[in-house]
Amino acid sequence: MINKMKKYMAILAAVAVTLSAGQSFAETVLKGAGATFPYPLYSKWFRDYTLVDPVVAFTYDAIGSSGGVKQIMAQAVNFGASDRFLTDEELAAAPGKLLQIPTVMGAVVLSYNIPGLHSELKLTPEAVSAIYLGEISRWNDSRLVALNKELKTIDQKIIVVHRSDGSGTTSIFTDYLSSVSSEWAGKVGKGNTVQWPVGIGGKGSKEMVEHIRTVPFSIAYMENAYTMVNNLPTAVLKNKTGRFVNPTMRSIRAAAVDAIKHVKNDYRVSLVNQAGKDAYPIVGLTWLLVYQEQKDPVKGKALVEFLNWELKKAEKMTSTLFYTPLPEKLGSMVNQVIRSIRY
Repeated sequence: MINKMKKYMAILAAVAVTLSAGQSFAETVLKGAGATFPYPLYSKWFRDYTLVDPVVAFTYDAIGSSGGVKQIMAQAVNFGASDRFLTDEELAAAPGKLLQIPTVMGAVVLSYNIPGLHSELKLTPEAVSAIYLGEISRWNDSRLVALNKELKTIDQKIIVVHRSDGSGTTSIFTDYLSSVSSEWAGKVGKGNTVQWPVGIGGKGSKEMVEHIRTVPFSIAYMENAYTMVNNLPTAVLKNKTGRFVNPTMRSIRAAAVDAIKHVKNDYRVSLVNQAGKDAYPIVGLTWLLVYQEQKDPVKGKALVEFLNWELKKAEKMTSTLFYTPLPEKLGSMVNQVIRSIRY
């Protein structure tokens, strides 16, 4: 895991150097902004694509999904990025036809810092929702001890951490909570931002990681890639069929199997709490948002060429950074959407 973390840091360092240097010489700079959920993967894609086409460079501001949507709506960037699909009303409010292009799938996990706990933390849907509702407030609560015997001696307050900014990761997580808890659905609901019943906020995935690193007895949700590269533990979650499942490429892909079967022309689909026996329960797609009619033909052509490369060539990179490629059926549909972009 240490080697993986070093490799990841080296990738980000290389990205920073490549992007800053590339912008000095590139003739075409594509600007993007939005989700932090896929940022580790997108960074590598941008770096690698500049080796394929040195004329193109990228800037990307990881400001969260809400920021990405605002930026693309204002036509301030060439592409936005969001982990929450846009509603019909939001699409109608855009100044042009806005396409939502799925790129990869990822898991939202619960990471924790519990001194004295030496085994994996197991959580049920009921326990997760009760923790974030504030109904379970101490680590030695009997409902948690029933799942994790070691917690019996850990009489400490649970420090609940949530995102304070508009976040697609929050949208996926609260979609899950709403699907497993009628109380959560009624009191809080789902979205990029919600009124959290308890907890402290962190801006962006980076701050969520720092909270877990530095705050004992805390719990926080984040994209799985951030826990893997930072060597943080993740809870084992009970899925809809009653099995305790870790977030792996297999369990993430299993979450999409049934959901994608019935997708036709509209793939705005939730992948949380799926019924497959191997399915990890908190999975989401992440999207790039681009206009079908590109105003700048040079940048439009460069963007389409990058999207085609990402779909066909970059899929193999996902596993090295702990994301999961699109199912074949969905990939074929995305190809048709990319082909509809005009420049």
